[in-house]
Amino acid sequence: MAWFKREKKGISTTTEEKKEAPDGLWNKCPNCKKALHSADLIEHKYVCHYCDYHLRVGSKEYFEVLFDRDSYTELFANLTSGDPLSFVDSKPYADRIVETTAKTGLKDAIRAAHGKIDGHPIMIACMDFNFIGGSMGSVVGEKIARSIDYSLKNNVPFLMISKSGGARMMEAAFSLMQMAKTSAKLALLAQAKIPYISLLTDPTTGGVTASYAMLGDINIAEPGALIGFAGPRVIKETIKKDLPKGFQTSEFVLEHGFLDFIVDRRQMKAKLATFLKMMEN
Repeated sequence: MAWFKREKKGISTTTEEKKEAPDGLWNKCPNCKKALHSADLIEHKYVCHYCDYHLRVGSKEYFEVLFDRDSYTELFANLTSGDPLSFVDSKPYADRIVETTAKTGLKDAIRAAHGKIDGHPIMIACMDFNFIGGSMGSVVGEKIARSIDYSLKNNVPFLMISKSGGARMMEAAFSLMQMAKTSAKLALLAQAKIPYISLLTDPTTGGVTASYAMLGDINIAEPGALIGFAGPRVIKETIKKDLPKGFQTSEFVLEHGFLDFIVDRRQMKAKLATFLKMMEN
């Protein structure tokens, strides 16, 4: 009976001869769901070339995108968080730090480095969302403060790349103190007339938005980034009203005067170089 026969068509490959695709070779765009080859992602600065969606990336990728090749040096790399409150939730905070460090290879939610962008010296601090949601703890505040001190000492501009869920609850008041600490340091930078550029990426929320993220001489953001203090769901439940379309996107924030520019990541280095050249003059 032909109905019960399976005819072989095309090329048949035995199980032993099949080859699996290496891990990390392909990614899927969270927006359009299309497959993205890793080499294409790197070439397009981790932006989907189908729909222009900006994928979330960490400090390593931002340093590679912005700094001139092999021009940067990381600073303050060995700073790690303590456990001032002996905080315990589902697990001790100290254990969570150890586990997250092992998983991500990061010491905390921020890295700092100095180098050059198109030949212009600059100090950059960049947050990493993969480390406990990019939460702002004492190490984040200290690294920003030390980065600003480096800019003051060497008379170079400072770029802050924010990507955070807000304050780190496990450090309570120690976390909230970083808002005042970093803002005071930025005031010294302003007094010295050294440029400060703030780049807000997806997401930038909570105490980070309420402090250093919004204090730049120039505030810029990537397209479609979530920017705000409380999240849209919390606001909607509080005011009991529907929110405007696109609420808390970088486009909405720009329209209401809290941003100066929205810049595509693929043009970010050139745009920053233009800012730096203008400020030098």
